[in-house]
Amino acid sequence: MTDNGMTGVCLRGVRVIDPFRDVDSRDEDLTVVGGLIVPRDDPRARGCVEIDGRGLWLVPRIVDMHVHFREPGQTWKETIETGCQAAAHGGVTGVAPMPNTLPVVDTPELVEWEAQRGADLGLVHVYPIGAITRQSQGEALADLYFMHQKGARAFSDDGHPLTSSALMRAALTYAATLPAAIINHAEDRQLATGWCNEGPVAEQLGLAGTPEAAEAVMVWRDVMLAELTGGWLHEAHVSTVESLHAIRYAKAKQLGVTAEVTPHHLLLTDDALREWRYDPVTKVNPPLRSKATREALVKAVSDGDIDVIASDHAPHHADEKSLNYQEAPYGISGLETLLGATFTALLEPGLMRPLDLMRLLTVGPHRVLRLSYPGLIPGAAADLTLIDPQRRWVVDPGQFYSRGRNTPLAGRTLVGQAVATMVQGRWVMRDGEVLNAGVSNLHR
Repeated sequence: MTDNGMTGVCLRGVRVIDPFRDVDSRDEDLTVVGGLIVPRDDPRARGCVEIDGRGLWLVPRIVDMHVHFREPGQTWKETIETGCQAAAHGGVTGVAPMPNTLPVVDTPELVEWEAQRGADLGLVHVYPIGAITRQSQGEALADLYFMHQKGARAFSDDGHPLTSSALMRAALTYAATLPAAIINHAEDRQLATGWCNEGPVAEQLGLAGTPEAAEAVMVWRDVMLAELTGGWLHEAHVSTVESLHAIRYAKAKQLGVTAEVTPHHLLLTDDALREWRYDPVTKVNPPLRSKATREALVKAVSDGDIDVIASDHAPHHADEKSLNYQEAPYGISGLETLLGATFTALLEPGLMRPLDLMRLLTVGPHRVLRLSYPGLIPGAAADLTLIDPQRRWVVDPGQFYSRGRNTPLAGRTLVGQAVATMVQGRWVMRDGEVLNAGVSNLHR
């Protein structure tokens, strides 16, 4: 095996969890040569370096389809490089950065630059998401067609709700011809006037709260427009009970509607604000909800009503998060806790089968972003993650590769952690250490 792991890796005794083929099989072997999966008896596999994978899960193509990498423009928070390092560290082989950068990724040139920057780094696959409207100002559609031609996998003004129903209708109609999904940040800003979830915790702490209706009314609007247009709608970071009703309605009607939830909404409640004593590390949009809503979200995931789990990785500099609660920015750094938080919320309590859970981190994002992957079969790219599902570890933001250390999971024990990440046959992370590949031309 060469130093960058391009040839001759034989993984022995792993548990293969491959949602692309609906396979969950124990004590399997997998051989990688030249960046591709090959049969065990392939002549090229002779002399491969064997790795004992007993006790580990092998999962292909984990994609976090909702991340914020801040570059261009706010590189003190995160860069594409540090974001990709964080992804590799967290066991993620592909990421879809949101376009709310400075400048906004709203042109084909910026989409192409972002994709090429990711390819040049050679760490994980980067799937750009382009802005729906010019500069995400919600006034006129951006050039969706040419951004799509240059590699935009979907479109979103994330962080800026698309308030115009007419423009949302136009976006869904136009994007359906490409085809591509429209991802909306569902929030009625006239209702969302608080800093956290409206309820007893906000009242006790003296903070203005935002009702769940601020999200749900826009989710219902979006679903109705998806029904009207036949476009593909993806609702990001769903976090309310009534939003779940809208998603279930859409699925019952067999509309082109998918939805995601975040690990922090599955694991935490607004009680975290009390626990952290007003610390803005808990400030996120949409806000952490009540215990009852968290339980409803967990049930929706376990019942199969949700298509994707994504981190909504939103790194910020410590100086920004040290401001008072009203002034501090929203966001949690979540790439490096994605697997552990998800496992702790859903697997440890026995609420889901491993295969069903991993489908939300693999097949789900591929479907929304219209990516193709055949699963772990000979000839497929060796994009995979080795996971120790039993490993208990304490979240230490000081060990993050991300520049953002802002997480209310700091000091918490999680269960389940990636121990190695491979992209196109190269190790990009092993034993907690990210290996800067520096190899260009990752194939998207």
